[in-house]
Amino acid sequence: MTPSFFQRLRRLAPHFKGGRGAWAISIVASVLVASTEPMTAALMKPLIDRGFKEGALPLWQVPVVVIGLFVLRGVSGFISQYSLAWAANRGVLSLRTAMFDHLMKAAPALFGSRSASSLTNTLVHEVQAGAQQMMNGMNTMVKDSLTLIGLFGYLMYLNWQLTLLVSVLLPAVAWVMRSVGARLRKLSKASATATDELAYVVEENVLAWRIVRMHGAARIEAARFEKGSERLRSLLLKSVASSASITPLTQVLASVAMSGVIVVALWHARSSGASVGSFVSFVTAMLMLITPIKHLSDVMAPITRGLTALERGLDMIEHSPAETGGSYQVERSSGHLQLEDVNLRYRPDQPQALDAVTLDIRAGETLALVGPSGAGKSTLVHLMPRFVEPDSGRVMLDGVPLVEWDVGSLRRQFALVSQDVVLFNDTVANNVALGEETNVERVREALRSANLLDFVMSLPQGLDSPIGHNGSQLSGGQRQRMAIARAIYKDAPILILDEATSALDAESEHLVQQALDRLMQGRTTLVIAHRLATIERADRIVVMDGGRVVEQGSHQQLLAQGGLYARLHGMQFRS
Repeated sequence: MTPSFFQRLRRLAPHFKGGRGAWAISIVASVLVASTEPMTAALMKPLIDRGFKEGALPLWQVPVVVIGLFVLRGVSGFISQYSLAWAANRGVLSLRTAMFDHLMKAAPALFGSRSASSLTNTLVHEVQAGAQQMMNGMNTMVKDSLTLIGLFGYLMYLNWQLTLLVSVLLPAVAWVMRSVGARLRKLSKASATATDELAYVVEENVLAWRIVRMHGAARIEAARFEKGSERLRSLLLKSVASSASITPLTQVLASVAMSGVIVVALWHARSSGASVGSFVSFVTAMLMLITPIKHLSDVMAPITRGLTALERGLDMIEHSPAETGGSYQVERSSGHLQLEDVNLRYRPDQPQALDAVTLDIRAGETLALVGPSGAGKSTLVHLMPRFVEPDSGRVMLDGVPLVEWDVGSLRRQFALVSQDVVLFNDTVANNVALGEETNVERVREALRSANLLDFVMSLPQGLDSPIGHNGSQLSGGQRQRMAIARAIYKDAPILILDEATSALDAESEHLVQQALDRLMQGRTTLVIAHRLATIERADRIVVMDGGRVVEQGSHQQLLAQGGLYARLHGMQFRS
């Protein structure tokens, strides 16, 4: 069942209730603005009935009243708009903060179901633009609704019978707004989805520009972008058509009702002998109804678009569950990991990513995971910090199932160095001390252990040197050693190395391997490596294939067995 407009507003209320005072001021100011409309019409009666008679109306009163009326309208309009903007922006801050907080603790599935550009667009752009559109629309709706009430009240005072003829317009206008509003909501949602898809095409091409140019894929990608742009254009045109249809329909209805009223009013004035001023005042007030009715007919489109955009933010919070964990916490674990009959399948139509995996990884042990692509190595290590969850079986740290650990405490036990180094557009020191208070001496020691201190101190600002977007100011080897320095600074008892020396030249690999050797001392270490020469000294090598553990032992033992490890080793070292 589609929720009503007011039900949709109630979803937003918790984030926008903080500015109650500003809301109240805005409403009071809007009442004052609205009250000036019937006052303008009311001025016509004394001006016409008395203004042309000598001495009946002092002329100095005319500019005083007219200027005073417009000063009241201007000041009240400013106060109303500013108060509304203040309350709206406070609400946006609350909603955006809630969205980002949820993003930081959302279950990992969210990042698999939505692209980075989609989440960025929703959190940064859609919420702001949506609030702006909705609040401008709400301001118009409140002000013009009050204006309508004021004008109708004045018309009822002048002639209630004729006013009832005008009121037949309202149900028809309401029906038009309701019908078109429902279509606008569907189109707004479809447009938001199309915008996300178009932004994703841009994101992919920005990140992969080298590959796109290397393979001459610009024409294909341009066609893909054009297709997405065309779909978005079509949806926006449909939205404009629906929005634009409200005004002419409303105006036709208004013209039918008002032409009839004017004819009846003229007949009534002639037969009853009413004053010209009364007739002009009534017709003026009636014609003044057209502007607020037009505004109210136009306001549905921005309100619907704005509300739909804000609801996307709420949907992210309400429909993507937060991570759950237990209450078990410890400052530092021993690093003893156990997997008992663990099974995991990402999707029902895919084969098992992990199939009945059982492992006991001793505290302080260096365990290497090898096997062909798709064997389940990365999935296995992603289980440890609970980036993925098993379908069945148990994963334990120090004998405590991971689901019973407090998530924050659990992840403090792990440090990660991977081939895909992620650095922030910040200083060297802040990148090394990520997530912790920056201690300059500890940062220096971490950089020294990572064979990077001399380079950093040669930079113009030393530890305070910015490193650019994702470390763009650093070479590949320097970025890798920066990640190692971060892991050293964290000093976690368990270390995950995921292809940490891949794609490096011989000199960089030598420096990185020296740093890794220092980092691994005294820690439980899980190493994923395709280059088998880098894991020959591991305490134990686990060979995986098809999600199962097929062999395990030392380097020499596995070579002697002549199984999968021996074949992989032979392929790499075959001359």
